Amino acid sequence: MAGTGDVVTSVGDRVLTLTNLDKVLYPAAGYTKAEVINYYLGIASVILPHISDRALTRLRFPDGVPADAPTGAGGGSTPPAQGAFWEKNAPAGTPDWVRRQLVGTSDGVIDYVVADEPATMVWLANLAALELHAPQWTIGSGRPNEDGVLDLPDDDPRPGDPLADRVVVDLDPGAGMTIVETARAALLVAGAMAGDGLLPVPQSSGSKGMQVYAAIAPSPCRDAWAYVRRLNAQLAKSTPALFVAAMSVQRRAGRIYVDYNQDLAGRNTIVPYSMRGRALPSVATPLTWDEVGAVRDPDDLRFTPEQVLDRVAEHGDLAADLLLTDRPALPH
Repeated sequence: MAGTGDVVTSVGDRVLTLTNLDKVLYPAAGYTKAEVINYYLGIASVILPHISDRALTRLRFPDGVPADAPTGAGGGSTPPAQGAFWEKNAPAGTPDWVRRQLVGTSDGVIDYVVADEPATMVWLANLAALELHAPQWTIGSGRPNEDGVLDLPDDDPRPGDPLADRVVVDLDPGAGMTIVETARAALLVAGAMAGDGLLPVPQSSGSKGMQVYAAIAPSPCRDAWAYVRRLNAQLAKSTPALFVAAMSVQRRAGRIYVDYNQDLAGRNTIVPYSMRGRALPSVATPLTWDEVGAVRDPDDLRFTPEQVLDRVAEHGDLAADLLLTDRPALPH
């Protein structure tokens, strides 16, 4: 039963009850839950092909984003702000029509949500799940056991393991770096990936960080991880003034770290077109390489949800190369 102030609506064939629509989730901008829902409904047809076969980890902000939160997003995995929390298991009260997938992990079996229709996007937005993160492997490429559990692969490949159909080069800038330096690094990464026969797709994460994705023919996650690890070493050797191979935060100062561990089966990365839980509403935004090459200011490549919807209306899906059916083989 809907409460006072709740709104009952239909999205496709689904009936949803939306709550607290006037709740401000981004106090620094006065941005409400209704506006978040409007964005995710508007972007649903574009974001769903990128996530509809992946296990979603959500970063939820039930009390909104703190007004003093950072204004931009960093790399692929950021600590939650005060009052926010990571959520992997489907929450209590998940509607029966929401797709779910049991996944066996080192932490036990997780009951993941899988978003495969616009109504699921609206339902998640109503839960203040501002950020959506996903692994590089797909559910459909794996084979669940007799209990319906899809086990993550370990170091020894097994029949039925889920496979990665994309790699992500997560550019993690150290102290003192801005999007200007990260964009330069992304261009060098793109050159290396293109030289390996891949089609790199750039994505801004909202401030200093960027990801460069590329579609690959389905491959073991460990092989995808090993490829990006080789890129890490190659770039640190060829351009040591810009890249660093070490994970140490101290050694990253003034340089870019290629976080190859984002390609491990147990990791997940911000998905294209996800909102970010930062002080100002922003989006992990697919870009053109011309935009990356034109970066001159630290505030470049930061887009609001409304700007992203306008970009999609004008340019279509700039991450469409991740959805290729004829995918390049993973370089060895």
